[in-house]
Amino acid sequence: MSDPTAAPLARYSAWVRRGDFIFLSGVIAVDPGAGRIIRGFGDLPDGIGPTIGQTGEFSVDAKDGPVLAQSWYVFDRIRATMEQAGGSMNDVFKLVQYFKNLNDFPRYNTVRRMFFPDTPPASTVVEVSAMMPSDDILIEVEATAWLPLKP
Repeated sequence: MSDPTAAPLARYSAWVRRGDFIFLSGVIAVDPGAGRIIRGFGDLPDGIGPTIGQTGEFSVDAKDGPVLAQSWYVFDRIRATMEQAGGSMNDVFKLVQYFKNLNDFPRYNTVRRMFFPDTPPASTVVEVSAMMPSDDILIEVEATAWLPLKP
């Protein structure tokens, strides 16, 4: 992957700090540096697939792989962006999650639990008809974090 942090696809900020708060724009499973959309387990770093549900059975992986892979990728970008800002996933207290199909929520939620094993953030979940830049995008996640400025 070319850049581990969330990167904008157009003219907007991937994240901004306002006082003690960090606001992340919606993060989708696109690697803009490589010019590709994450479409399945094969687009993730080696070894990640089995940790998030890859079974090795083509019919199962073809159905579950896209949302599981996109979920992991999105949360890994949020994690890397929070680290770049000087924080961690523990600083994230609010998520807004957009789904093309709410039936994907249970698989997404298993991956989200890996990134927030203790106290999950406050969450809003909505279904939308489409997302940019392609119909292959299944989820988008906005994050808000509280990260006090160091004196």
